[in-house]
Amino acid sequence: MADVMTLMEVGGPAAGMVGGAAYLRARHPAAYWSAVGMPISTARLLGSYGSVMDACGLTVPPSRLRAWAVQALTHREVRPVPPRRGLIRPTSTGLRVRLRLAPGQEPADVAASAERLRHAWGVHGAYVEEVKPGVVELRLIGFDVLRKVRMPRKTGGGFLKVPVALREDATPFIRDYRAVPHQLTLGATLSGKSMFLRHLIAGLARQPVALVGIDCKRGVELAPFAPRLSALATDPVQAAELLPVLVGLMEDRYDLIKARQGIAPSTPDEDITSDIWGLPEDERPVPVMLLVDEVAELFLVATRKDEERRDEMVTQLIRLAQLGRAAGIYLEVCGQRFGAELGKGATMLRAQLTGRVCHRVNDEASAKMALGDIAPERPGLAVAGDTSGGWSRIRTPYLSLADAAEVCRETAHLVPGMPALEPFRPDVPAVPVSAPTSLLKLLPAAE
Repeated sequence: MADVMTLMEVGGPAAGMVGGAAYLRARHPAAYWSAVGMPISTARLLGSYGSVMDACGLTVPPSRLRAWAVQALTHREVRPVPPRRGLIRPTSTGLRVRLRLAPGQEPADVAASAERLRHAWGVHGAYVEEVKPGVVELRLIGFDVLRKVRMPRKTGGGFLKVPVALREDATPFIRDYRAVPHQLTLGATLSGKSMFLRHLIAGLARQPVALVGIDCKRGVELAPFAPRLSALATDPVQAAELLPVLVGLMEDRYDLIKARQGIAPSTPDEDITSDIWGLPEDERPVPVMLLVDEVAELFLVATRKDEERRDEMVTQLIRLAQLGRAAGIYLEVCGQRFGAELGKGATMLRAQLTGRVCHRVNDEASAKMALGDIAPERPGLAVAGDTSGGWSRIRTPYLSLADAAEVCRETAHLVPGMPALEPFRPDVPAVPVSAPTSLLKLLPAAE
């Protein structure tokens, strides 16, 4: 009986600890990783590094000098040499360690074994990034960071750089307009596309840029951000009037650039530019961000007159996509679907949109249209492609519509003065002010 009581006294706290760890892992994975997962994975990595690298084929024969030294000094068997490992750096989401590749190895060799390394060291994911020739960083992720998105404190944002989502390797996905001027973002209803666009607008609203919107769903998506918009078209008719103005604005900026180029031959080369960023700051026009929501509405036609208008709008969009970057005009084209069956110009427009973000879509054609020329056979769910030809899974943190609209109201003073866009400036309704409550109504009537 005493033995049974002793077992119960010992087993009770142990079962509680196991249950607490299981609850922590399910409900608070970040806390579980810091308290339990990180020490275990670090111990596994330190204890099995050499054998795991050997099993993954990431070892090479030692040099002759090293082989002679081992045999002469230790009389042990000469074993293959793994990549030299640096210090293990713990993070809030995993571990980071730098590896110096052995002669004859390349980063692709380590990347090909990422899945094996993940299982060997008991982590959620393993990712490889080249730091410099001969050195790679192995990033081990302890838990699914996309289940509950928390953006890192340092996101690396800046002018025309907006951190909008989190990658599966716990690094921020940054929408950099200088590197990727135009982007196509697709997603079905409730797939996260609107949340992505919401974060993008909230980030751009704080910067000295002009925001121009085309929302053919009667403005239901972009109207809440009206205080910060320089122009807003809410149907194809208004869009057909707005796009020529943007094309004219682009042509005026090209005239400004050409005037700057037509200077004396003695002018230094650094003063000659082919885009607005080479102009003096006091002459540089403000960047214009064109946000097109539900782009398929611009392609749909019902009559011959609508078809002519459609052809003109698509042509103008293609011109903006081809020539707008140098003039400081950037496109963010969004929609639920995008396929060649939309009509003439769809494929040509897609070819100019370098960046790709594809959430869940309802048809295979849209997924192939978004990512087919970047990474075939990849599902169209929270996948982002870039100019490098690579892709990654991303997820956007939650941002309420009210909070995003509040950012636009607070930054309404940043709307630049652009006379050409003034006729398209959306009407901003006054914020209703609740009347003060009278204390007389709260007091009971005297009898």
